[in-house]
Amino acid sequence: MASCRLALLLLLLGGMSAPSSPPAGLLGRVFEYIDLHQDEFVQTLREWVAIESDSIQPVPRLREELFTMMSLAAEELRRLGASVDVVDSGSQKLPDGQTLPIPPVILAELGNDPKKATVCFYGHLDVQPARQEDGWLTDPYTLTEVDGKLYGRGATDNKGPVLAWINAVSTFRALEEDLPVNLKFIMEGMEEAGSLALEELVRREKNRFFSSVDYIVISDNLWLSQRKPALIYGMRGNSYFMVEVKCRDQDFHSGTFGGILNEPMADLVALLGGLVDASGHILVPGIYDHVAPLTAEEKKMYEAVDLDLEEYRNSSQVKTFLFDTKVERHLQYIFSKRNSSNQMSVSMALGLLPWTANITDNQFLAAKKAIKTVFGTEPDMIQDGSTIPIARIFQDIIQKSVLMLPLGAVDDGEHAQNEKINRWNYIEGSKLFAAFFLEVAQLHSNDRNSPA
Repeated sequence: MASCRLALLLLLLGGMSAPSSPPAGLLGRVFEYIDLHQDEFVQTLREWVAIESDSIQPVPRLREELFTMMSLAAEELRRLGASVDVVDSGSQKLPDGQTLPIPPVILAELGNDPKKATVCFYGHLDVQPARQEDGWLTDPYTLTEVDGKLYGRGATDNKGPVLAWINAVSTFRALEEDLPVNLKFIMEGMEEAGSLALEELVRREKNRFFSSVDYIVISDNLWLSQRKPALIYGMRGNSYFMVEVKCRDQDFHSGTFGGILNEPMADLVALLGGLVDASGHILVPGIYDHVAPLTAEEKKMYEAVDLDLEEYRNSSQVKTFLFDTKVERHLQYIFSKRNSSNQMSVSMALGLLPWTANITDNQFLAAKKAIKTVFGTEPDMIQDGSTIPIARIFQDIIQKSVLMLPLGAVDDGEHAQNEKINRWNYIEGSKLFAAFFLEVAQLHSNDRNSPA
């Protein structure tokens, strides 16, 4: 019955091919268990979403919620049999002089068999702010199911995917089956606020906690489609700049001084307007010289990507997109042309490097096979515009392959009102991770047994 329901659901979702038959053996029993216990998995997600683990608003009440969230996750991992280290992250000093504690980082280990691959999963348990009066149709901290969609803040970013990993592990435990791989978990509660103190911890733990790690997986992105899974092998990074135009330290009366001096706001609007044209083309001279050209291999991969622009536009709720198919020096140049008596300053607030992975690594091959098993299709291979700095940090410091393995659909609305994860994505994603464990184990075993 479970496999029949799945096939019908896939048909209703738009024709994505399903596996020809349920897998046999251990994986078949794993899938059956997950189907039978999906309501329990949804209930756990409901309990996690109920915690207002907002890391953006720096108030003591919300920091207490974050500590509660991290404690709950640590207990969940201990129930699985993991050894859990709750690492103190110190405190955060705010611009107003207030000091708030930073929620701890969880480092957990499950299994240490030297013959097995060791997979490290990163996830975060903090969320963006959410209030029902901002346009939510339901209470954002009460998980609400409507037509198979599970609405709630953090449902897709990132509590649902974190729990999908835990669901996969708990299924092996419930079936009294040995885990195919050693697992490590690193979970934080400040990702939405810049992952404070995390890079320092990764550097400190490089030769201890991370010393045995073979592969690192992050599930904190979305597909390009409502139907077809994706693997993400790169992100573009970003640069945040602060631009300030100053006339004097005190305000001017607009009636007395309006029209006889350079209005700082007009200068600022002109500066910002000089960065991008109406078609989205960046006007900073030479900036496109630093963009890597599209390779023939990438072009071939992108031709297979299931991107329905109309669906993408509708899910984004915008009328149209711009496309159907070195900042500081430039600002100084624009400002000089205005002959303004004001002063302009530019400072970089945050700079995050791009990240690109090797898609021929074992874990990408394992993920492709697992996706084919669970969803009956090859994944879209894409690069993402999101910024997840921990990916580049892991790759640079730990020097191990990083895989982005998302669960969410394109219309999940992370960071937005009415964020959701589809029950189907959540449950099938739990199966995906279980299948991924087995595929990684098989490839790792092949490598160990192959002649040098």
